[in-house]
Amino acid sequence: MRKLVVFTLLAVMVAGLAPVAAQGPHITLWHIQTSGVGPELIQQAVDRYMAANPGVSVEVVPLQNDPFKLQIRTAMGAGDPPCVFPSWGGGPLYEYEQAGQVIDLTDYMMADNYVEHFLPASLSNVTFDDKIWGVPVENTAVAVFYYNKDIFGRYNLEPPTTWDELVAVSQTLIDNGVVPFSLANKTKWTSSMYYMYLVDRIGGPEIFQAAANRLPGGTFEDPAFVQAGEMIQDLVEMGAFIEGFNNLDYDTGQSRMPVYAGEAAMELMGTWEIANFKAENPEFYESSLGFFAFPAVEDGVGDPSNVVGTVGDNYYHISATCEYPDEAFELITYLIDDESVALRVEAGRIPPVVGVSEMLEDPILQQVMAMVENAASVQLWYDQYLPPELGEVHKDTMQALFGLEITPEEAAAMQEEAVAEYFGR
Repeated sequence: MRKLVVFTLLAVMVAGLAPVAAQGPHITLWHIQTSGVGPELIQQAVDRYMAANPGVSVEVVPLQNDPFKLQIRTAMGAGDPPCVFPSWGGGPLYEYEQAGQVIDLTDYMMADNYVEHFLPASLSNVTFDDKIWGVPVENTAVAVFYYNKDIFGRYNLEPPTTWDELVAVSQTLIDNGVVPFSLANKTKWTSSMYYMYLVDRIGGPEIFQAAANRLPGGTFEDPAFVQAGEMIQDLVEMGAFIEGFNNLDYDTGQSRMPVYAGEAAMELMGTWEIANFKAENPEFYESSLGFFAFPAVEDGVGDPSNVVGTVGDNYYHISATCEYPDEAFELITYLIDDESVALRVEAGRIPPVVGVSEMLEDPILQQVMAMVENAASVQLWYDQYLPPELGEVHKDTMQALFGLEITPEEAAAMQEEAVAEYFGR
């Protein structure tokens, strides 16, 4: 009996020391598609990839927009980022590239002319030093005004084409007890859309480019920035925005709900909102949703066809610490292959791929695509164009400007001071 016990113990010890069979590649994918059909669009592509690559496992981690921004920076700083993660390109991605924290995807993109799958404009925000650092996946997204057609019809209102007309429409709505604009500005970037468009309409895209890139004469204290702030505060003071807007959360749908309920008539938001409208309230989408371009500003020099947004929102990248970059890149291709593209179009999105125009049957999506194709300029969101530190200053300034906590001159000076200090000039 004692020998049997000894042999049993030895067997257990040997079994514990026996080598474990090696596991296949494991890839972690972070994304921020947390509303509507966004999670399903990601998961179906991941499932198809794993079915075609049974030796590879993929861990999908969905994160809300603003928490993601902090978590990816923290993970990068700790040297422990996910294999695959999204960004909006521009300044934050450039910092990761300069720090050697993302891998160059040029060879992958050029292999078999894969790069030709995408609209050329979609690559501009992820191309630095003649190298490609990201794959455009999620959407062609520009900011437009959405409006409740039932409310406009009730008061015989037409979509405005000039700022003065927009103000007049707003006054009519206020006089009839309807809030003109729904805005959820707890996350701060939502209000920036008004400011970006007004600066563009007043002074053209060159004003921001010169200020952000420290070109001769460029400054955030240019009169165009100050005038934009004044026009915004005029709207706030006339009661054009929904009550408590600086405390409302866009990520939980608090800007869309008042539009559905007829409490607010309009919302300025990116065209990713179309998929949210379609998924959350298909009846409203089919019968009551309209949209129009940001109006021209009288005496402004900016082309009214200009849009604010991006052709390729979001981009996906591979971190430099990823042990399996080949597998990671193949996974990304599943997110934007023909099957994924068809599903995205069906869901109300416009993938940044060649030939997408011919795939769009929805009249609203067709109008959005025409708007992008006819735009004289596409201005990337300020908080994504600028380095992260300056993007945060811009967002903080916007929330304070809309909250009437600072003057338009102070908002312009705060941004100029931060940019000048950052770049040392």
